[in-house]
Amino acid sequence: MTRTEGRTPIVVGLDPDPEKRAALAWAADAADRRHLPLLLVLAQNLPTPGYRPTGGHPSWEEWNEALHATGDRMVKDAVAFVESRHPQVHVSGVLAEGHPAWVLREHAQHAKEVVLGSWHLSALQEFFTSAAVTLPLIAHAPCPVVVVPEPEHITQQPPYFVVGVDGSPQSAAAVDLAFEEAALRGALLRALYVWHPPRLGVLDENAAVQECRRLLSETVAGRTAAHPQVELHHEVVEGHPVQVLTKASEHALGLVVGTRGHGGFTGMLLGSVSQGVLHHARCPVITVPHAHEQ
Repeated sequence: MTRTEGRTPIVVGLDPDPEKRAALAWAADAADRRHLPLLLVLAQNLPTPGYRPTGGHPSWEEWNEALHATGDRMVKDAVAFVESRHPQVHVSGVLAEGHPAWVLREHAQHAKEVVLGSWHLSALQEFFTSAAVTLPLIAHAPCPVVVVPEPEHITQQPPYFVVGVDGSPQSAAAVDLAFEEAALRGALLRALYVWHPPRLGVLDENAAVQECRRLLSETVAGRTAAHPQVELHHEVVEGHPVQVLTKASEHALGLVVGTRGHGGFTGMLLGSVSQGVLHHARCPVITVPHAHEQ
C-alpha cells in the first residue's frame, strides 16, 4: 500500500453486506476531521486455484471472475458513499485477495488507524465471524483499531468519550488518543480507573484506592495543557473493568482502551478486558497499542 499524497491514510475494512455502513461512515467522518485520505479495503477469500466443481456448477475461473466483478462494484459503491458524505475527502478503494485479518494487518503497517465493523452475536457466532478478523488484527496492528458496532447506537448530550486507565504505558497511550478524539469532536472525556478488589481482599483497602487515584492523576497529568478545550472528569470506580467500562460508555461517542495493559492483550489472551469490552460495548471501541509497539 502506498501513502496517498504523502499522508498516512485511515483504512477501513468494507463489510460484504452493503447495508452495513456504520464503520464506513465513522471512517469517512474521521478522515474529514483529520484531513487525511481514506483507503477502503475489501478482502475476499477465494477458492483454491484449479478447483472445477462438477454437476453444472461454474468453473473456478468463472467463480473467480464473478467474485471480482461483485467486489469491484461493492468498492465503487462504497467510494461513492464516501464522496457523497464528504466530497473533500480523498478516497480510494482496493480489492484484495486473502483472509480479511491478514489483509487488514498488512495495510495497518502504514495506517493512521484501521476501522472495521462488528455485530453483537452469540459467543459462538462471534468467534467464527467478526472476532476472527477483529482479535488477530488488534493483537498485531501497530496502529489504533476502531471497532464500530452495527447498528449505530444512541449517543448522549453533551457528547463524551470514555477511556480506561490502569497506570500502564499502554493506558497512557490510550489517554493521549482519547484527548485527541475528544478535542476533534468537541466532547467531554471521562477517564476511569476501575479497581477490582482481589478475592482474598487487601490489608488496607483505603490505601489501595488512594494508590489507584495517584496512578490515575499521574496518567492524565499534563494532557489538559495540550488540550485545554477538553473538559476532563476522572474517577476511581470499584467493580469489574469490563462491566464498569461497558456501562460508563453506553451512550458515549467511543470507548478507548490500551491493548496490552494490566489484564489486556498478551498475544491473544482470552478473557482480557480488551476482548470483554469489544464483545459487550454498544459504542465504538478504540484499541490503542503502546508507542514502542508501533
